[in-house]
Parts: sequence; structure tokens; C-alpha cells
Amino acid sequence: MAQKPETAAAPDGGDPGNAGAPDQPEPTLGTLAQIAAMAGVHPSTASRVLRQSEPARGWSAAALRVLEAAEQLGYRSNLLAAGLRNRRTRTIGLVLPRLQDYVVAALCQAIESTARLGGYHVLLTTPPDDMTAQMDSVELLLSRRVDGIIMTGLHREESVFEERLAALPVPVVAANRRDGAALASVACDDLEGGRLATEHLLSLGHERIGIVAGPRHAASAWDRLTGYREALAAHDLAADESLVVHTQFDVGGGVLGGHTLLSLAEPPTAIFAVNDTAAVGVMAAAYQRGLHVPDDLSLVGFNDIPLSAHLPIPLTSVRSDLGQMGALAVHELLRAIDGGEARSQTLPVALVVRSTTKAR
Repeated sequence: MAQKPETAAAPDGGDPGNAGAPDQPEPTLGTLAQIAAMAGVHPSTASRVLRQSEPARGWSAAALRVLEAAEQLGYRSNLLAAGLRNRRTRTIGLVLPRLQDYVVAALCQAIESTARLGGYHVLLTTPPDDMTAQMDSVELLLSRRVDGIIMTGLHREESVFEERLAALPVPVVAANRRDGAALASVACDDLEGGRLATEHLLSLGHERIGIVAGPRHAASAWDRLTGYREALAAHDLAADESLVVHTQFDVGGGVLGGHTLLSLAEPPTAIFAVNDTAAVGVMAAAYQRGLHVPDDLSLVGFNDIPLSAHLPIPLTSVRSDLGQMGALAVHELLRAIDGGEARSQTLPVALVVRSTTKAR
């Protein structure tokens, strides 16, 4: 289950600020007694917890038990009655380019499951990866009267587009990109992740380090590239731009980037690919050229998707918590829908060292 912020939900009196709030759904009474029994609380307590989207101070242990029980029992709120009272549709929109990417798909799953637990349904659109198509998707979601929108795939330096999104009649939260000027956002610390990957390779004695840097417009990829450059600078190494290759976030992009780097007159001894699927492509390119990982080439990926640990040579990667990212994006959006202010959050990353890196 997605993590919830900490707070107390009083076992008897509840939160006066939320009790009887007109904008919360009525529980389905047919399952309320079962939820209360499973959670070990009074039915009135279960009812109050299920009426709350997120208390100001977070969730108590008892409230978390109620939410767990509700999820296990397949609880559904009476959304129709709630919508008629407060003019809400209890739906949120999700704009999600590149659905075939594992990272994006995992983010989508976390958003959908967390929204459902909070009594919301998700309307998903998957436009092409450009601003015009994304704005068309936003207009479609607004026509469906969504209560808020989560945007992924926003390009870096899109201040005008972000200002348009911030001016919409419903709140908008960005996911998988760091804080922009106009929108609250939830993302992992891509800058630190780029530094960690590069520092690891430097610590193994590699100085000529290539990077398969992802698309130029992707904010997350750009931050990882910036972290790479900062790590090199910290070791008094000038960034060689011939070692920076921009490709797509997929295996094909990794194959292209790997061949480009490995065909240089002085190829790198190590490569940092800014996502794991691209790293798999780099590995394929190395083998196609008769090279072996890690004996001839050290390799680091990013995101630590499940596949990374189960490759024939398990991949060293920077781990990011995609489930927490999606859950927090929903929590911040619901906070804004309920009249609060969505907050930007940056999640920590960690390097997971496996078998694709080796001292030079």
C-alpha cells in the first residue's frame, strides 16, 4: 500500500475539521462493519476515516488499518451521491506520454491504485510527446469535468506551457520532473542520481566516461546529465562533449548511443545510461562489437527497474521509488482539490552496485 503521511485520527471524536464535511463520499454501509471488524475499530471510526482524503497531520496507525482493510475488502464509496452534493466527479486526469516505457507504466499503476484508494477514478490520456498534443489531452480531460490533473512528460524550459496549466480551473501537479516555476511537482533527485552514477565509475578508476543522455527536452534526463557533468568537474575532469549522446528512452536509443560512443577513435571505458532500458541497449551494442561487460566496458543505468537485477549480468543502477512518486503525486493533487496547496517533493535515490561495473 502507498505510504501515507503521519497523523492521528481520533478513535471517537475524529478530526473536527473533517467531520461531516460535505465534499466527502458516503461509505457503502454494506461493507463498513466488515472494514471496522478487520481494522479493530468502531464502525463510526471507520466511517470517519473513509470520509477523509488526507487529514492535516497525516494518518494514525488505526486509520492506516482502516485503509488497508478497505483495500483488501474491495471497498467502494458511494461516489454518485457525493458528486451530486459537491459537484465533483471524483475523477482525476492523467497525461502520460510513452506508456510503453516501464518507468511510465509503473508510475501510472501507482497513481491509479492510490487514487482508487482515495475514492477517485483516473482518466488516462497518452498523447505524443509534444506540447500541442499534451494540451489537446488537457482540454479533453477538462471537458470530462475532472477534479484535477497529473502531468508527466513535461519538457524542460516550458515556462509558458506550465503557466497555462497553472491557470486552469482545476489544480495540476507534475510528476517525474523537478519543481518548476508554476507547478508543484513530485520527482526523484535526478541531479544527485547522475552524480552518484558518475562518482561510482570515477571511484573505479574510469576517467573517460560516456553518457547515453536521453532526449534533450526531458527534464529528468537533463538533470541526470547535469549531475554527470558536476561529478566530472569535482574531479577536475573536463566534460568531453563527444562522450555525450542524446537518444530516446528505450532499448533502441541505447543501442544507437552505445554504437556511437564505442565507435569513437578513443572510446569510453565506462558508460552511464540515464535509464535502464537504454542501458540494456548499450549492453547489446557492446556485445555486437565483441566487447564484454564489465571486463571491457563498465555500465550504469538509472531507475533500477525489476529487470535490472535479473539480466544475465545484473545491472548496476540508481534506484528511484516510482511507486512512492506516483502515490505522492496523487496525495498532493487531492490536497489541492480539497482546498489546500500542493507541495513539491523530491525523493531520495540510491546507487545499487551489481555486476556491470568493475575497476579499471
